Formats: sequence, C-alpha cells, structure tokens
Amino acid sequence: MPEPVSPPPLPLTWRPRRGRWVAYGFAGFIVLGAIVMAIFISEPFQLPDKIMIVAFGCGVAWVLHLLGRVRVEADEQGITVVNALRTHRYTWPEVLDVTLLESDPWPKIDFSDGLTVGAMGIQGSEKARARRATAELAALIKAKGEAGE
Repeated sequence: MPEPVSPPPLPLTWRPRRGRWVAYGFAGFIVLGAIVMAIFISEPFQLPDKIMIVAFGCGVAWVLHLLGRVRVEADEQGITVVNALRTHRYTWPEVLDVTLLESDPWPKIDFSDGLTVGAMGIQGSEKARARRATAELAALIKAKGEAGE
C-alpha cells in the first residue's frame, strides 16, 4: 500500500518527461530533415514540391506537438486535463477519484457526471513519478473535492 501523501501546494502542473523529449526531439528532427531534403532534392522536383515536403514535415511536427503538450494542471478552482486532442476543465466538486493501475498507460479520472477521462499528462511508463503524481492528485481530490466528505 502506498504511503499517504499530503496535498501539494497549488497551482501545480504534471507533465511527462520522456514523452515530451521524444515528441519534440522527433518533431525537430523531422522538420530539419524535411528542410535538408527540400534543399538537396534532385531536379524533377520544383519549388512547389519542395514547399510541400517542408509542409508535410511541419504537419508531422504538429501532430508530435499535440502529443508533447499533454499535461494535468491543478489550481484552487479545479483541474485542467490537456490531452492530445481535447482539453477538459473541471471544478473540484466534479472530480470524484483518480486511479492508476500497474498496466495502465496513464491514470483515469472519474467525474460526477459519469465521465472518465484519461490523464495523458501523467505517463504510467514513468513508474515512480506517475505513482507520486497520482497520489498527489488523489490527495488534492480528497482535500478540495466533495468525494472526501
């Protein structure tokens, strides 16, 4: 059983480390590679083709940015869960619980409206760090939300 964690001071943001490094590292590599390829590509390719190569690289980098920007933010009013495609904002009374099972890629946050949202900003692959972040979030939910009452 994990040791109880006291609620951390707010505001607080949880972000994955490795996931961000990989996403932004590959994004930079792909954009740089697309630019180099556009510069050195041989003759049948014209300026519009070169522009499209760089645009494609930028498009891939944008998708990687969506994966790199994930986070969970907690403040006095509630939490904001920024996932790859959607951002969810909830007040503390709406948040019921957070769970992270051993095999889960990220914790699941349960809300009073019956919705469950995955919190991609806390990566299960960062074992101890993810357990600590989930415990801190659970302590905040208990202290600030109505579920603990």
